[in-house]
Amino acid sequence: MDATRRMLASLPVPLRSAVKAAVVLGLLGGAIGLVVGLRTYVPTAWAAMFEVGLPAALAGATIGGVVGSLAQLKRRAHGN
Repeated sequence: MDATRRMLASLPVPLRSAVKAAVVLGLLGGAIGLVVGLRTYVPTAWAAMFEVGLPAALAGATIGGVVGSLAQLKRRAHGN
């Protein structure tokens, strides 16, 4: 766990935000996909997990990158 924290801390702010958001939204999307898949058709529930989780992770990476970039721009504008 400490190695993961150190690795994330070494990344630039936009990339760090993108990775964190991708992981969080990807896991959330995968869980939602699994629930939907289990309620719809159990033998293919594993596929629904990826069908929802991967686009959610991509959206999370995009949103996290934009938010991280804006945070870095704000930090530079204020001289911190």
